[in-house]
Amino acid sequence: MQTYDLIIVGGGIGGSALALVMAEAGHSVLLLEQTDVYEDKVRGEWIAPWGVAETHRLGVYDRLVAAGGHHITRHVTYDESLDPAAAEAAALPLNFFKEGVPGPLCLRHPLHCQTLFDAAKAAGAVALRGVQVTSLAAGERPHVAYEHGGQPHEASARLLVGADGRTSQVRETIGVPLHQDRPHHWFGGLLVRNVVDWDPLLQAIGTEGDFGFLAFPQGGGTVRVYGGYALDQTHRFKGADGPRRFLDAFDMGCSPATASLARGEPAGPLFSYFNADSWTDEPFRKGAVLIGDAAGWNDPILGLGLSITYRDVRIVSELLKSTPDWERLDFEPYAVERAERMRRLRFAAKLQSTLDMEFGDVARERRRRHFERAAGDPSLRAHGFAVMAGPEAAPAEIFTDAHRARVLEA
Repeated sequence: MQTYDLIIVGGGIGGSALALVMAEAGHSVLLLEQTDVYEDKVRGEWIAPWGVAETHRLGVYDRLVAAGGHHITRHVTYDESLDPAAAEAAALPLNFFKEGVPGPLCLRHPLHCQTLFDAAKAAGAVALRGVQVTSLAAGERPHVAYEHGGQPHEASARLLVGADGRTSQVRETIGVPLHQDRPHHWFGGLLVRNVVDWDPLLQAIGTEGDFGFLAFPQGGGTVRVYGGYALDQTHRFKGADGPRRFLDAFDMGCSPATASLARGEPAGPLFSYFNADSWTDEPFRKGAVLIGDAAGWNDPILGLGLSITYRDVRIVSELLKSTPDWERLDFEPYAVERAERMRRLRFAAKLQSTLDMEFGDVARERRRRHFERAAGDPSLRAHGFAVMAGPEAAPAEIFTDAHRARVLEA
């Protein structure tokens, strides 16, 4: 039975980042990752400016840039109710949301994971791949049984961390309930290469007909694209030619630039998910704490999974480093902050989904009216400020039913 300060189940971005930070602080860490290779499964590759600020506070920003992190500096919103030239003339600079942050940071998810996993190992964490966790427990003496290299092992720790994603084994075992709202639309993602005419510093969102898109350049002619479509179109992009048909949907009249995306080459799998939010009220139990998706996730329409995770890591690591006696650890401040953070982001996501991922004449007119009214009243776009600068950066009244009714004229 090996003994550690922390056992972290899940060696993705959250687990590896926490392992790195705590190992650098002199703690013994066992990091267990199930996969042998990080694969492209259409997971987060975009970090909002407030999330980039968290990477600075954690001391991992330089590593991400050295690994190929790519900043985006401008944003354009396209729509079938807007003139494309006018939309492009109103491009939003992205360098004013957080001081010292030029804009969102993009890095391919598999490379992002590998960079942090390797750094955690180099910092002294015992970092293992190809691990199958067979049992675990929290409480007074957290411990994990696992198989690695065909051999059984057991380890105990002062604290167990669940960083094992949406289907978290840790969350289920320690009995933390997961809440989920109703899905609103399908949301698919695809990596595209050989994109020759897309500005590598420009991200965009737009809606036309029965399809809404987002595009985030990764540099080197590679762009990560996402598309939203109605729940009753389950089979729209199924089949061997699904990725090609998905890209064809980006050939839009409202956004001439997206024709370059349609001409690109699929460079990975196409995965579609429901867009729903999920959350936990209390992401901890005695001897255990959850971070990242294991503690609940935000609707991917906002793209905030990585930003949420990095704040989780920062808050939890600060609590651990500031509490010498871990028997007295109190994760309630983390739970309270995260609950309000996720509530605000749920509100913003529902508003964004209603505006950008609903289709037909009524939705088109709603968007047209929104653009027209927001030009004279920037507060109608305040939920977008919360997405980029952080949910705490917008006034509390923005996250109310009254504000939603005012935005949607409902």
